[in-house]
Amino acid sequence: MKAKIVPFAELEDADLIVDAIYLGGTANSAADDPINILTRSGNMGGFRKVGRKQHTKYVVLYSSQSDPDWPDELDPSTGLFTYYGDNKTPGSEPHETTRGGNKLLARVFDQIHASPSRRSGVPPFFVFTKAPLYGGRAVQYRGLAVPGANGVAPIDDLVAVWKSFAGRRFQNYRALFTVLETPRVSRAWLEDLRAGQPLSDSCPAHWRQWVDEGSYRPLVAEPSIETRTREEQLPANKLEQEIVLSIYNYFRNNPTAFEACAAALVQFQNPENYVIDLITRRSVDGGRDAIGRYRLGPPADPITLDFALEARGWRKGIAGSQPSPRCSS
Repeated sequence: MKAKIVPFAELEDADLIVDAIYLGGTANSAADDPINILTRSGNMGGFRKVGRKQHTKYVVLYSSQSDPDWPDELDPSTGLFTYYGDNKTPGSEPHETTRGGNKLLARVFDQIHASPSRRSGVPPFFVFTKAPLYGGRAVQYRGLAVPGANGVAPIDDLVAVWKSFAGRRFQNYRALFTVLETPRVSRAWLEDLRAGQPLSDSCPAHWRQWVDEGSYRPLVAEPSIETRTREEQLPANKLEQEIVLSIYNYFRNNPTAFEACAAALVQFQNPENYVIDLITRRSVDGGRDAIGRYRLGPPADPITLDFALEARGWRKGIAGSQPSPRCSS
């Protein structure tokens, strides 16, 4: 499914839609930045604040996701976003940054952990990441985020981590945010935020719920099962067709024997990592024809993932073929 793409000329009136692509301009300058047109938050940096200090109205968190030392990451399966602060220069204190990003992180996490909590003073965070496949300054909107997460202790959601460069050590923050289950942020709410009205009628329901109750409703998206298309699974040339046909003909009168062959073919792909533990019985096997383990990690200390294999024989294995009832298992 293709992502929604918003042209540069339409940005001023556009809503923020989760995973939509917002294209940059063509002037070959900082004016091409789409985030500033969308949110009026500036065209540079990872932290982009609207408002000053205690009166911050909202914040854009931008990540190129290309810095191996500071690996910002969004986990769609949990709705959690890990974001690193802006002290990335040796010889400076964590809060001594030009844009004050780390000061902001320290303040908002203090606010959510205060007793009583001061969530009403925490600004909304809008997460954007670079969209390199679309060229120029194109970005992708990833969601409306709030600091902290369900079940995460106050000492774990904002952590000062040590790094070193050229032998010089320094600290930066690693912050954990929850992306709320808010698929769209309206242009009306963005304007209300700028006017200092975060809980207006345009406010998203889950944002209001978080402010009022501290309830985290993450946007959780389980990954879809991706399988190769029919064309991708068919033999690519005459030789491969002949190999598939030979295997089919060999087992056509004894289809259940193909199960052991299929297990051996899987193991043959990577004999050092695939381990077949069991070829199941010929009937009432729950759809599993073989059970095994796949080894990951260094040989001296691997971890293993269990897997099950289901073998199916297909007539000829070429375009237009149908599964053979006698060779299905």
